[in-house]
Order: sequence, then structure tokens, then C-alpha cells
Amino acid sequence: MENAQKDRSHHRFVLYILGFLFTFQAVLPAYIFSTFLSRFVGEQNVGLIYTVAALVTIVIFATIPRVIEKLGNYHTTVIMLTLQLGAFLTMAYAQSKWLILLAFIASFTANAITNFTLDEFLENYSSENIIGKVRGIFLTSANTAWIVAPLVTGFILNDSQYWQIFVAAAFLILPVMVILNTNLRHFRDPKYREMSVKKAIQEVWQNENIFGSFMVSFIMQLFFSWMVIYTPLHLHQHIGFSWAEIGVMFSIMLLPFVLIEEPLGKLADTRWGEKEIISVGFIIMAISTSLIAFIDKKEFWIWTGILFVTRIGAAMVEIGSETYFFKKIDGSSVNFMSLYRTMRPWSYVIGPILATAALATLNQFGFDFGYIFLILGILMFYGLRWSLALEDTR
Repeated sequence: MENAQKDRSHHRFVLYILGFLFTFQAVLPAYIFSTFLSRFVGEQNVGLIYTVAALVTIVIFATIPRVIEKLGNYHTTVIMLTLQLGAFLTMAYAQSKWLILLAFIASFTANAITNFTLDEFLENYSSENIIGKVRGIFLTSANTAWIVAPLVTGFILNDSQYWQIFVAAAFLILPVMVILNTNLRHFRDPKYREMSVKKAIQEVWQNENIFGSFMVSFIMQLFFSWMVIYTPLHLHQHIGFSWAEIGVMFSIMLLPFVLIEEPLGKLADTRWGEKEIISVGFIIMAISTSLIAFIDKKEFWIWTGILFVTRIGAAMVEIGSETYFFKKIDGSSVNFMSLYRTMRPWSYVIGPILATAALATLNQFGFDFGYIFLILGILMFYGLRWSLALEDTR
């Protein structure tokens, strides 16, 4: 028994390291993607490329439970990492616009599925009484990469030479593959519950709490999709910040994910309910995001401060929703986990479409680009409809 606990603890520690390294390589180009893609499709059409990538990801996700059952979680992860590596090198060196766009779509999909397979590893090395703590540490580890990566991007990026970022990201995949091969090559897959996608959707729909957790996750991911696509565009091309300034700004902005998620995860296990954590988070997100629309001056600390507050709310929603969902399922529920992780690609389908329509409307009536954040802030209030309806696990 003691050896089994040590083994689970060791593998959780390995996954915390993998969470940081994998997130680091994925985040390194995350905030330059929209500006990079705008060179090929124009600023207003960038969101549509994300939508196409998200649709492809959703289609692939529908097959992933069967793929994992056949190949195993380890081999599926290796295949996705290899695809990610090839996609980064293609974006770095390819001359064809269409090849670059295809590589972006492949990278988007591989990143989403690898995040899912890491979830599957972590779920199998966790127990219900420490899920909040484990998820908090894992998210803190991954989110530390979100803080470091923008600084590194700002340091590497020289005169918009985006290929440098893609090459660096490709090299960072190599230690992920080495650690994975050394520690998880002999991972024993659990006996996965056999369930069709249709059946899984029906079960989610019929369970109010599971469905509510899906909606909370979707609204949170909608926030992230708009922020990742449109914040760098706004700050760089409309407000006038340099990439070096944006890198520092984003690193400070993301500190709440590292500072508060792990302690909030512990509190969700012992004292507080996830419902309260999520609801307060949505209120903070809604108010602070709306205020962005009214800031039009190039003031570093004002922008950094307001973006920092938005992420306090987002960090609360993220840890609350992750803890709640994974307390409701187990490692054999691969279909539920697969559907849950499609909330991110679905947000990249619906979010850019809504944002594109919003931008067209704002332009028609003479409003500035920044008012898109007022619309996003109002949408965040809708999250309360679902968070307040959740039945606490405590």
C-alpha cells in the first residue's frame, strides 16, 4: 500500500513537471498567433481561422476515446507531440500560406488533445479526497509557464521574426517527450467505459450538475479565446505597446493563476464550496473586463492592473470548475472527459464568430475596437446563471 502511494505521488510530480514544460512550449507562440496569422488573412479574419481549427479539433475529439482505447493514452500522447513538433517547424520555415494555415490548425488540435491525455494520466494518479489539491498544483505548474513564456517571447522576438518563436517552441517539445518516455511508457490504461458520443451527450444533458459544469467551462473558455486572440491585437496595433512591453504585462497579468489556484483548490477540498468560488470569479471577470473598453491611453501600469484583476476572476473560475468536474467523474469516464475538453475548441468556434459579428457592428456604428471587451464583460455575467445552480460537493 505504501509503495503504491509513493508510486502515485511520484507520477503526480512527473505530471506537474510535464504540465509546466508542455504548457511552456504551447504558450510561447500563443499570443503572437493572431498577429502572425493576420499577415496572411487580415486582422478581421483571424478569428475565422481559429474557428476552423476548433471545428477540426472537435471532430477529432469525437474519435479520441476509441483511439485511446486502441493505442493507449501514452502512445496517443506521443503521436500528438510529434504532430505538434512538425507543425511548429512548418510554421517556422514554410513559404506557402496554405501550408502555414494547415500547420496552425494541426498545432491547435494537437495541443488540445495532449492537454486531454495529460488529464487522463493525472486523473488515474489522483483520489477524490485530494482532487482540489492535485488540480490546484497541476494548474499552478502549468500556469507558471503562462507567466514565463510571454517574457521569453518578448526577449526572443526581434523585428517580428516569428520563425524564431516557432523553432524555440519545437525544441521545447523534446524534453517533454524524453520525460514522458522515461516515466509513463508503461502506464496501465484503466478499463474505459464503453459509451457512444451520443450516449455521453445524453447523460451530460440529463445531469444538471455535470451540464452546469460544462457551461461554466465553456463561458470561461469563451473569455480565454477572446482574450488570447484580441488582447494582443488591441495592445500592439491599436494602443501601441511593443512586444517586449506586452510580454512583461502579460507575465504580471497571469500571476493570479500561480498565486491563488493551489490554495483555492485546497479550500475547495476542505472548507469552501466550488459554487461560491466560481460565482465570485465570474463577477470579478465581468466587471473588470467591461472596464477595458474605457481605457484608450498607453499607460503600462493601468493596463497591467486591469488585466491582472480580470485574471483573479478567471483563476477562481478555472480552479473551481476543474475541481468540481473531476470530483464528479473518475478516470474511466474518458467520454465525459473528452466532451468536457471540447469546451475550449467550441469556445474558439463560437467566440470568434460572435467577436467578428461584434466588430462589424462596432465599426458600423463608429465604436472603437476596444468596445469588444465591454461585450465580453457582459457575457461573463451569464456565467452566474450556471454557477449558482450547481450543487456543491461539500
